[in-house]
Amino acid sequence: MSLGFRLVFATSLLLMLIGTCNGSTIGICYGRNADDLPTPDKAVDLIKNQNINYVRIYDSNIQVLKAFANTGIELMIGIPNSDLLPFSQFQSNADTWLKNSIIPYYPATKITYITVGAEVTEATDNVSSMVVPAMTNVYNALKKAGLHRRIKVSTTHSLGVLSRSYPPSAGSFNSKHASFLKPLLEFLAENQSPFLVNVYPYYAYRDSSNNVSLDYALFESSSEVIDPNTGLLYMNMFDAQIDSIYFALAGLNYKTIKVKVTETGWPSKGSAKETAATPENAQTYNTNLIRHVINNTGTPAKPGAELDVYIFSLFNENRKPGLDSERNWGLYYPDQTSVYNVDFTGKGTVDVTTGGNLTNVNGTSWCIASSNASEQDLRNALEWACGSGNVDCSAIQPSQPCFQPDSLVSHASYVFNSYYQQNGATDIACSFGGTGIKINKNPSYDNCLYMTAGSNKTAANNVTTSANANATSSGRREFSLPYPCYFLLIVVFMSIQSLV
Repeated sequence: MSLGFRLVFATSLLLMLIGTCNGSTIGICYGRNADDLPTPDKAVDLIKNQNINYVRIYDSNIQVLKAFANTGIELMIGIPNSDLLPFSQFQSNADTWLKNSIIPYYPATKITYITVGAEVTEATDNVSSMVVPAMTNVYNALKKAGLHRRIKVSTTHSLGVLSRSYPPSAGSFNSKHASFLKPLLEFLAENQSPFLVNVYPYYAYRDSSNNVSLDYALFESSSEVIDPNTGLLYMNMFDAQIDSIYFALAGLNYKTIKVKVTETGWPSKGSAKETAATPENAQTYNTNLIRHVINNTGTPAKPGAELDVYIFSLFNENRKPGLDSERNWGLYYPDQTSVYNVDFTGKGTVDVTTGGNLTNVNGTSWCIASSNASEQDLRNALEWACGSGNVDCSAIQPSQPCFQPDSLVSHASYVFNSYYQQNGATDIACSFGGTGIKINKNPSYDNCLYMTAGSNKTAANNVTTSANANATSSGRREFSLPYPCYFLLIVVFMSIQSLV
């Protein structure tokens, strides 16, 4: 192999990695099961004003597709369960749909995913057998049009597709769905499509509040739940539910299939018995969710792994059946006023006056290592923070501003605080298995300046941290990668250097 060819190959690989290791993303579900919503163009303006770049819709409505044209927003569109029969029966039906409903608007409307059916295992009629044939026909239609590599095909699931989700390592698919899941997982693996799942810690808490704490469901827990089989520590239910899917996939030897969350959220209002459905809890959940996702922390079983998440939903939808909560999942009322405030950059201060139990992130608190913690616990926490926690630990290296005093407690304190501030300065972000403590006095000394909440700079070197720079002032994401991607990029870069 010639030097020139190897150099071109390595450079191409580097560019490919930059293109594929994009980091986790937050999107929004734009449901329209209501009779009082604004027009699609006004909804799109609202989405653009919030700098949201990923949207899920539940059909292929022409007016909606037109409204998203030339916005750069990536769109996940749906084929409803009611259309599964004709799509599964004849290839020509999928071909005609693609020709009439997608191709005229693509690529001006940036369609990246098509979901074929939704939560079919929960459907009252037996439609699950139609899903994979319908997906196959849609994929074949895309292939004929040369779009099968640009638009991925999958279907969405509820967590009910599992027979067991606790502890996460025991996650397993329900055997009664085996005839549906086996060909589905083969399709996803063969076509590198993601497993799409709707995850709702709210329902787990509502239906089992004796076993699930509200703080654990809201990303506010100050103590860990230990998986007895793996020893993995879980600080929130969202991660536990995601990992139960990963373990279920691994149990069937489908370890390469990625998981994408197509719905999650929290209702702001509910029926009399739904006491946790409040604006304060909804704001707390979605704010902490956004911070958790965009910091690329991954889950305990998949630290640093990319995880894309869609929040449900954009608007309250007054025609949805069921309890009051079903009509109150929106971030906005139909008149486009906010139900509560959510910052999609994950950086803003959350101001809740009741019920939310959020820490005030106004820059007046810091997190340091407890002097009573054991050396081994501190060492483990420090290694995790500098690794999976994505903290820039260069300031505690020899000859750097925070190296002296050269002690484990001092080094851990600087790193703990960096993680704490980068992750919203919440109580959970200063846990570290009980080795972290919060203080109100600035621990900075000499040239070792501790980060404060809301700052994108490590004060020790006044350099913007990549882990916390998730959005520019215009709302576009900056170059920020999941932790494992950095190692791949370094390896490829070193290979290019050696060739040169």
